[in-house]
Amino acid sequence: MNLGIWGDLTILAAVVEISLATCVFVYISRLEKRRSHPLGDQLGAHKAVLAKLRKREPMTQDEIDYAAELVADARSPLAYAIPAALFTMGFFYVVGCLFMLHLDGGNPSFRTFIGGIPMLTSMNIAAQLRRVARLRRNLQQVPVKATESDELAIA
Repeated sequence: MNLGIWGDLTILAAVVEISLATCVFVYISRLEKRRSHPLGDQLGAHKAVLAKLRKREPMTQDEIDYAAELVADARSPLAYAIPAALFTMGFFYVVGCLFMLHLDGGNPSFRTFIGGIPMLTSMNIAAQLRRVARLRRNLQQVPVKATESDELAIA
């Protein structure tokens, strides 16, 4: 059975998507099973902690621990399965449309390339993950700020 290049690419994209979806499921289930950091429950803590880390501002030990958790999550190879799965979904849509057009003998329309939107989005997600992962160097150099309870214990 000869499906042509578009049919073969469609099947390949479906197989890759299934394997990436499995990786995403494993990654998300690992994140759900672990105990969450107390700062993770506060609204905007993620953004604030990462901003302090980027600027190398002094941070409390809780903030450093939370930042270390965020950086470790972004450095996980399974984290990159999320944008890869999104990219593959868009790719599947594009090559699937081209396969159907090839069978019918039609011309590609704008609808064919709608799959490019999730492909571009996935590249942005991967870039954001990479930016957070690069903060590991800053994490090793961040100054520790004493909390009020630490200051009371010393006095």
